[in-house]
Amino acid sequence: MDQHQFLAERFEANRAHLRSVAYRMLGSMSDADDAVQETWLRLSRADTSGVENLTGWLTTVVARVSLDMLRSRTSRHEEQFGDSQLDSPALQEENTDPEHEAVMADSIGLALLVVLDTLGPAERLAFVLHDMFAVPFEEIGSILGRSPAAAKQLASRARRRVQGAASEEDIEIDVTRQRAVVDAFLAASRGGDFDALVALLDPHVILRADSTVVSRPRANLQAEVRGALAVAGAFGGRAVGAQTAMVDGFVGAVWAATAGGRPLAAFEFRVRHGKIVAIDIIGDRKRLGEMDLQVLSQ
Repeated sequence: MDQHQFLAERFEANRAHLRSVAYRMLGSMSDADDAVQETWLRLSRADTSGVENLTGWLTTVVARVSLDMLRSRTSRHEEQFGDSQLDSPALQEENTDPEHEAVMADSIGLALLVVLDTLGPAERLAFVLHDMFAVPFEEIGSILGRSPAAAKQLASRARRRVQGAASEEDIEIDVTRQRAVVDAFLAASRGGDFDALVALLDPHVILRADSTVVSRPRANLQAEVRGALAVAGAFGGRAVGAQTAMVDGFVGAVWAATAGGRPLAAFEFRVRHGKIVAIDIIGDRKRLGEMDLQVLSQ
């Protein structure tokens, strides 16, 4: 295998992750795809022989590209990024698919996207990279040309603005607090602790499962279940085999990974005031393949 083919395969393996980073930075699927395309161009021209962590290198590049695009919007009031001639490997045909963009926006939360748009480019980058993707402040500072302390201050200021502006939605965005709730929920589900499950659920919680999950033998699950008692009943004992994971930038879970390393299902959780307000179970293979899934260590 030559070097170009090797890099192309590594890039494709990281595409979903890079798209997730760019989309949270830019709030537009077409712009995110432009940023990912530019990242491929830079990778194809770079000497990466000394790069030990290619995923980290690509994350830094797509963040720099997205930052430049945000600054360009601010200075020129434009949302168009320059086009280029070299296609990235296996460029996705759904490049600007409105349905896919709607799915991605729903997975993040439209309210959060609106709030992110109120941040300056540097604040948005610091917040997205650190709070959503756990990138160290040393790396964020190097992207911004600032010290780690200054990057941390930017992220803190952005976090306060997000938490203040998101009062209507109030979706929990702190990864540590998200994980505490999700871990407790999965533990209660595995143990069949009905009372603990109810205590972790908002009274008006909504559980949604896609058609792939509903149609599976012995799934015994409706497409939509509403209310804490009903959702707790649906989850009793169901999380056996589930692992806590980052799911498109939020703490969620994956279930029953296949031999190829991909899960049979992913669980998206939305947490407000320490309570789970929504759970989405995704089993569709195409959607799972487009998601950024990273199992968290126990």
